[in-house]
Amino acid sequence: MQFWRAPEPPIDADLRGQIGQMLMVGFVGTSLDDPWPRRVVEQIAEGSVGGVLILGRNVSTLEELSAMNRAFHDVAPADPPLIAIDQEGGRIQRLRSLHGFPETPSAAMLGRHGDPDMARDLYRTMADALADLGFNVNFGPVVDLDVEPANPIISELQRAYAADPETVVAFARSFVEAHRAAGLITSLKHFPGHGSTLRDSHLHLPDISATWSALELEPYSVLFAEGLADTVMVGHLVLDREGAETGLPATLSPDLVDGLLRHELGYRGVAVSDDMEMGAITGDHEMATALIAAIRAGIDLLIVSNYLSRDPELPETLIREIGRAAMEDDTLRARIAESAMRIETLKRTRLPASASPAS
Repeated sequence: MQFWRAPEPPIDADLRGQIGQMLMVGFVGTSLDDPWPRRVVEQIAEGSVGGVLILGRNVSTLEELSAMNRAFHDVAPADPPLIAIDQEGGRIQRLRSLHGFPETPSAAMLGRHGDPDMARDLYRTMADALADLGFNVNFGPVVDLDVEPANPIISELQRAYAADPETVVAFARSFVEAHRAAGLITSLKHFPGHGSTLRDSHLHLPDISATWSALELEPYSVLFAEGLADTVMVGHLVLDREGAETGLPATLSPDLVDGLLRHELGYRGVAVSDDMEMGAITGDHEMATALIAAIRAGIDLLIVSNYLSRDPELPETLIREIGRAAMEDDTLRARIAESAMRIETLKRTRLPASASPAS
């Protein structure tokens, strides 16, 4: 026997649009000749995707990449998507000289052998080249302190400038200022500090409770005070503080995002998740459930690389599941509206009022 079930009420347009603005998705394809990038263009136009993440798998030629980014932008010029890349320098560069892109030394190399003025010039070259390709977000600088030499994802990859906050702040300042001059948004990462871990959060959930130091917050405090935090990327890192021993990664922890980042450090801008398809999250959490928990914790912009899912329709699935939960929970719905407003403010205040990227 089959029982009749009332249809679920539709998710209203405002809520759909707000959730869409919070989603930054990855895709497979290197040009508009591929079906998935064309679908992303449609999703941006429909409002189900507010940002795209370009990874190495999306780069064949700079000409094709520029044309894709231009299409992403042109379909919604009044409310442009955030078009993002991880172009730190050193080992973490999606665009390289083999593509015809100017490469940049690693943070560790600059911290040991360079100076902030030199770094500013190098980062301005990088940022101008990214802007020419249609990017408006670069996920850097890394402000983690280089305190654990055996750290497999920070120190061993030379992603940190130094072990002392003063040096980190000086070079991070150069990174942010150079990108702002080129019209790009940046992101301080990885809050509350990835420098002391011995585990790679791409694979496992690191617990830094016993190794972390409050000194790792110093770069954030200084750069917040100087108005140099466009966004903050929150890492998948367990930091159980006294009285809040949850075992949750920071991205899902109200104590660390709403508590430490916003109330204690006074940060009022956009909080970005690290990729929600990293092993630190997928090992213990279903995707939509994890995204809802991140929203509740205070995350505004949710990165889903689609590296594992490889599903062109994933944004629609996530909007549907998050939307259903929000329609039954006024607090969650209010959080979503708050995040959408923060993202809108970020775009309005940090993106140049320009037309399409250069042809």
